[in-house]
Amino acid sequence: MTSWLPTLITKTPEEGYNLAVKLSRMAIKLTQPDAVARDRMRPEYADDAAALIAVSQVVATHFATVAAANDHWKHVS
Repeated sequence: MTSWLPTLITKTPEEGYNLAVKLSRMAIKLTQPDAVARDRMRPEYADDAAALIAVSQVVATHFATVAAANDHWKHVS
């Protein structure tokens, strides 16, 4: 079985941010594996500013983790 998360190491901060978004999305998918249920709930939060801000906070937390794992991209020239 291939892991969907083989590493936290990324080449650039942008790749790191994209990984942070993926981590956030995977958390939702693993928490609520029913795609129909996720689709049904989406309208409830799509226009909810507080929910969208909460999503941004989760992504930011994941990004901080990825950035730390990459030593804040100090190895990038």
